[in-house]
Amino acid sequence: MALPLKIVKKKDPRDLTKPEKYYVATKATGEVNFEDLARITSEQCTASVADCYLVLLALEHNIKDALSFGKIVRFGFLGSFQISISSYGEDSKEALGVNSVKQRRILFRPDKRVKTFLKKLTFNKQGFKD
Repeated sequence: MALPLKIVKKKDPRDLTKPEKYYVATKATGEVNFEDLARITSEQCTASVADCYLVLLALEHNIKDALSFGKIVRFGFLGSFQISISSYGEDSKEALGVNSVKQRRILFRPDKRVKTFLKKLTFNKQGFKD
């Protein structure tokens, strides 16, 4: 299956006086939510939709819990999740504290099998106007 592409016109945010350029971007074809994942998973095994939903819900809770304790969460062959922060620089160690944190994010590092999947991904020009 090929991933659909679209054409987008953008300005350079670093120099708004430059003319807009055209870029290729991926085109979303919909979304899969939590309930969809539970239903799809239940169709692939003997567990009920409710069972799958509860397992996914527990998994979500356990991942957030582990991340909140500073642990790296290795999620099978998908990859790993880890908390990362950015902070303000201070002139001394003593000036640093919890208020020095300015940004929080979750890093996702794909497993090598996911990276291989990305390299093999094909595209189509479904949204292009010729």
